Amino acid sequence: MVDTFRALLSIRNFRLFLIGQLVSNTGTWMQRVAQDWLVLQLTHNSGTAVGITTGLQFLPQLLFGLWGGVIADRYPKRRLLLITQGVMGVQALVLGVLTVTGTAHVYHVYALAFLLGLAAAADSPARQAFIHEMVGPAHVPNAVGLNSAQFNGARIIGPAIAGLLIASLGTGSVFLVNAASYVAVLAGLLAIRPAELHAMPRPARADSRLRDALRYVREQPELLLPITVVGFVGTFGLNFTVTISLMAKQEFASDAAAFGYLSTAFAVGALLGALGTAARRTPPSRRRLVGAAVLFGLLEIAVGLMPTYWTFLALLVPTGVFALTVTTTANAMTQINSDPLMRGRVMSIYLLVFLGGTPIGSPLVGWVADNLGVRWSLILGGLISALAAMAAALVFSPARGRKAFAVGVLVPARVRASGGRRPATQEFEDLEQACAKPA
Repeated sequence: MVDTFRALLSIRNFRLFLIGQLVSNTGTWMQRVAQDWLVLQLTHNSGTAVGITTGLQFLPQLLFGLWGGVIADRYPKRRLLLITQGVMGVQALVLGVLTVTGTAHVYHVYALAFLLGLAAAADSPARQAFIHEMVGPAHVPNAVGLNSAQFNGARIIGPAIAGLLIASLGTGSVFLVNAASYVAVLAGLLAIRPAELHAMPRPARADSRLRDALRYVREQPELLLPITVVGFVGTFGLNFTVTISLMAKQEFASDAAAFGYLSTAFAVGALLGALGTAARRTPPSRRRLVGAAVLFGLLEIAVGLMPTYWTFLALLVPTGVFALTVTTTANAMTQINSDPLMRGRVMSIYLLVFLGGTPIGSPLVGWVADNLGVRWSLILGGLISALAAMAAALVFSPARGRKAFAVGVLVPARVRASGGRRPATQEFEDLEQACAKPA
């Protein structure tokens, strides 16, 4: 593990990116807490207003996320990230100034949440694809895992800091700190050396159409498998923000502090899962993805059956481990099996399926919890996740496509970009060699 991390962190560009992301994501998690708190203050504890704010923040991802992938393929990703991250920093600064001066209204929060979502729709696919350019094909799985680890580390640290700042300095201070955190990521991006990137040739405008990417994904089982698995798991299985709170309140009659411990237990498991994926020396495989999804589903079923608060808490840790193993493995498989000329668009499809299921899954989980009981929402979510993973493995078998499948690992053969051209790059040969033996 140490050798793997040392090899990744020795890549200067990725090291700068990772540090900047850790600082910025800590601020982002702080703002998530403060934003909900501010909306509750402005609306006299309206849960509906909080839901509207969250919906507006994710709506641009559903409406424009695929076009964000087109932009990521068409323009230099580093330059695009400088713009999107800068917009996010300005959004946090404006919200902070409005809050500190006492002039914030709920419609301000709605508008700024939508603006943040617009920036994220362009930022997310470019940021995911940029990892490949920084580390090269052989290190993508480990880099994705380490990037997920910093995100989940920030997920643990950020809310705790936000709570302290809100209590001591007020809600507005959190937004201002988050705005300042973007200085770190912008500085890191500016310090990146373009000459050391594994940059791919950008497609011509006529070759960067969205429909070409949709057709391309439809024909590649090694892309359909991870996208399908993460879609079902994300929609029906990963609703712990809803189910943990309901279990804490309804089943165990716990207070806010006890609910916080449950959330932390899952986050710790997620961090361990991301670190475990980052430390692996073997490339992501069908077997690992499907196996982790099945185990995640079984663990979620078991979580729903736990009789006491402490057994429930204890089982959330391994559940978090396998949840992140599924998502990081699916992410890495999608990246390494994508044609470089289409990677931005492919990652936008992945993100749309992964994040787009939340507005569908969360209300369904809530309905099941209200009508059948919260335990059944966990049991059914786990069952659907496990069965969907096994079904996807059968439907999207390697024999269905034209790509190579060696040593149980999906590797990209010489795929054709739109128009039938082969990408003029040695990347795929390098990747096949990397997948044939441990890195």
